[in-house]
Amino acid sequence: MSGPHVIRGSVVLPEAELVWRFSRSSGPGGQHVNTSDSQVELRFDLARTKALPPVWRERAVERLAGRLVDGVLTVRASEHRSQWRNREIAAVRLTALLAEATAPPPAPRRKTRIPRGINERRLREKKQRGDTKRGRSGRDWG
Repeated sequence: MSGPHVIRGSVVLPEAELVWRFSRSSGPGGQHVNTSDSQVELRFDLARTKALPPVWRERAVERLAGRLVDGVLTVRASEHRSQWRNREIAAVRLTALLAEATAPPPAPRRKTRIPRGINERRLREKKQRGDTKRGRSGRDWG
């Protein structure tokens, strides 16, 4: 594989905790497709891993709860005919998923007020525009 699977900073997924499974892929490939196991399934036990800091692990388990089966995160790749390329894609997808799921929450939004002068100017301009339009009709509005 192409080097360590870095999530963020110095946190790396250990190869020992990754479980690879290969099976026959559907799609193009001719006679070759019937004999080669090019589809890749990569599994990572997120709930029990020691590779992630506890805070990250809890955050990831919470955010990826819909994708987990018994605490295990599964990623599939079968786009390419080559098992090697599918392995690379699956690893990249897994690290991207974990990087996004372990990211700290965004800073809370601070409420801001519209300055009174801006609001008054907006209302004044609306009034002028209405008067202009009213003046275009031939009626006398009183």
